[in-house]
Amino acid sequence: MNLGDQRDLFEVPDGISYLNCAYMGPLLREAQEIGARSVGRKSRPWEISPGDFFGEAEEARALFARLVGGDADGVALVPSVSYGMAVATANVPVGRGEKVLILEDQFPSNVYPWRELVREKEADLVVVPRPDDHDWTRSVLDRLDGRTAVVAVPNCHWTDGSLLDLAEIGGRAREMGAALVVDGVQSVGAHPFDVGEVRPDFLVASSYKWMLGPYGAGFMYVGEEYRDGVPVEHNWINRRGSEEFSRLVEYSDDFQPGARRYDVGERSNFVLLPMAVAALRQILSWGVENVSETVGRLTDRVETEAGRLGVGTIPKERRARHMIGLKLGPEAPEDLAARLAAEKVFVSVRGGSVRVSPHLYNTEGDVERLFAALAKAV
Repeated sequence: MNLGDQRDLFEVPDGISYLNCAYMGPLLREAQEIGARSVGRKSRPWEISPGDFFGEAEEARALFARLVGGDADGVALVPSVSYGMAVATANVPVGRGEKVLILEDQFPSNVYPWRELVREKEADLVVVPRPDDHDWTRSVLDRLDGRTAVVAVPNCHWTDGSLLDLAEIGGRAREMGAALVVDGVQSVGAHPFDVGEVRPDFLVASSYKWMLGPYGAGFMYVGEEYRDGVPVEHNWINRRGSEEFSRLVEYSDDFQPGARRYDVGERSNFVLLPMAVAALRQILSWGVENVSETVGRLTDRVETEAGRLGVGTIPKERRARHMIGLKLGPEAPEDLAARLAAEKVFVSVRGGSVRVSPHLYNTEGDVERLFAALAKAV
């Protein structure tokens, strides 16, 4: 279903063509208002009860579980993708001489942890090169063998939206005894994801991009095999019985059930969590499939307009619907993003791509403004 123009729900002024959700999604007006009220809440701490440390966290956990088709017991509250990757590297088994697969030009938060791990374990980091035909799935499968311990990949490449079939990759990984760790920050909320189909061992996503939430809040879905693992920090709230504040000195070796053991300390953020909850409710109300379809009509238009100018893109069948990269080549000015911003058109230059990532606050008029600004800037 085409959701149409939802700009009124956002504080995006007329005359601004913000085609940069992959950089940072704007807050919904509702989330902004909730955040302002929540800041004031800290001025009245006597109104914050012990139950408030748990209720909102559990609501956020349940909403994210619905978003990815999982169960709330599989969800941990984390502050960032790098935090979730630290949990993954602390728990996936990697032996000497085994392989960890990542993509060429993958985002650093899903690279640095694996570089450290393979150095520690005397394992090998295998970088899958960018395929000429944009078929990342085939390129990963060609390098996935019995020596592979971990496949650590995104759902779509952060520079241009080129897509991976994670269900197929996950199935092969399980056949080979490898763990599947997914960086979902550039897909969850705008591209349909079903943990029952993909079966990731770890799926991590921050809320501030396609989940339209605040910076500093995120979620991690953990497969059942890893729900009794080792957290990277030991805080009070993830221990069994922590609801009883008067008994916290009765120290427990047991954790809260499921993936809650991986929750970050101070996860009961009384400002960020209510904002994230509001955004998740709105996305679930829209439906991720509908978001993808609606935004996809704009990226399809970008692909068509680029083709008329002879500009290369990732073709529709090889990319996620919510993001597209324009391959302008080395002749493009280094300050292209700044030139476009001067025209009030906002995109990102990532790797060799001008990354265009619209959302429901955009229309075809924004696409027209983009190409008018490109014609002036290039």
